[in-house]
Amino acid sequence: MLGRLAALLTPGPEDRDELLAFLRAAHGRELFDADAFSIIEGALQMSDMRVCDIMVARARMNVIHIDDSVNAIVAFAVKTGHSRFPVIEGDKDEVMGILLAKDLLRFFAGQEFCLREMLRPAMFIPESKPLNVLLHEFRLSHNHMAIVVDEYGGVAGLVTIEDVLEQIVGEIEDEYDTGSGDKGGDDIIAEYGGRFRVKAMIPIGDFNEAFATAFSDEEIETLGGLLIRHFGRLPRRGEIAVIDGWRFRVMRADSRRIYTLLVERMPDAPCVGYGMPDA
Repeated sequence: MLGRLAALLTPGPEDRDELLAFLRAAHGRELFDADAFSIIEGALQMSDMRVCDIMVARARMNVIHIDDSVNAIVAFAVKTGHSRFPVIEGDKDEVMGILLAKDLLRFFAGQEFCLREMLRPAMFIPESKPLNVLLHEFRLSHNHMAIVVDEYGGVAGLVTIEDVLEQIVGEIEDEYDTGSGDKGGDDIIAEYGGRFRVKAMIPIGDFNEAFATAFSDEEIETLGGLLIRHFGRLPRRGEIAVIDGWRFRVMRADSRRIYTLLVERMPDAPCVGYGMPDA
């Protein structure tokens, strides 16, 4: 009875910011642990994110050509370690369907191999689709991968259900992932539309060299440290900072550290001729 009376006298949160503040206070009182709070916060923030924020850009997609031999396909599947591959045709870059790596077992079982007959229908989505809507569609369709198309209908990239879930629970690593943070071990990865996915642990000196910037590394050593100093605290997923004409969006973070940033130069910033580091 006293609890109901207190609820009537103390109104609940009226918007999401108030709800997050309420949950943060509950976490501060140790009503649940940091991992649980990070998951709740990620789920709430996911509606603000779009497919273009997390997709794998076309240049980084591992694809199979419809005319590839079965031996070449098997070798490529072993090399990449992926379980699903978009299959394209010729120079048109048209996605014909999705090949599941497990379907290659038919070849080793002595069955006739016909790539066109083994393809599963591809799921096509726009870049602007909210992540919470995409997750719901993944669940309904039982798809684990979707092809992202731009406004002209061209292939802009791909996104997997794992990419979406990582926005809620944090980095998901398997036996094919190397190191910590983003998969593949690259500190800087070019994304679609002139943006770059950058590991927060990259030394500021390396970032300056790659992008011709001049951020000071006298007091801090990493790009993540630069963001923490700018905010005066550990930033949360989805938060944005603009520093010296560069826009940094926190893509992956938890209650302990920042993992990944999405970086782009602001349109009105002076052109500095940045580029990718030499291989």
